[in-house]
Formats: sequence, structure tokens, C-alpha cells
Amino acid sequence: MTNLLEADEELRQICREITSYELSEDDWAARESDDMFQSSHYCGGFDADERAFCFSYYSSDPEQWFQLSLAEVAALSAGGRVHIGMRVAG
Repeated sequence: MTNLLEADEELRQICREITSYELSEDDWAARESDDMFQSSHYCGGFDADERAFCFSYYSSDPEQWFQLSLAEVAALSAGGRVHIGMRVAG
């Protein structure tokens, strides 16, 4: 089952941090990490196989997962809207 996540300020701040590095997708792949970005509700990093930032989202529901491309991260960082589909972890 897929749920939709509305980007909040917490996620946008992470996206702004990511874009502040000014790295290409290949640069991110070279420094792959699954937990480089952590906050109250989010934990994630860049996955070279997926070529995307993969995150866990923690709320009152079970843990959920979602991915963002570098372009989606940039759009969120700039205040844009992105359709974020999540699925229950596991």
C-alpha cells in the first residue's frame, strides 16, 4: 500500500542541506550513505544502486520508506511541490 507524504519544513530543511553540498549524482554515489541525514522524523541518505536519496519516515504509524531523486530534492529545496509516495517498511 502506498501513502502520500506532504513535504513539511523538516524534510525541506534536509533537502536544503543536500543541495548545499552542490554535488552531482555521481558524486553522491561515491559517498553513499544510508543515514547521513537524520532528524526527528526522517533518516536517510543516497543509495548508489537506486540513484536516489532513500529515507525512512517515522511517525505514529509504522516506519515507512520513500525515495527522492536529486531533481526532486532540488525542487523541494526551492519550495516546490513533489508527489512523494511512501510504502510501509519491510
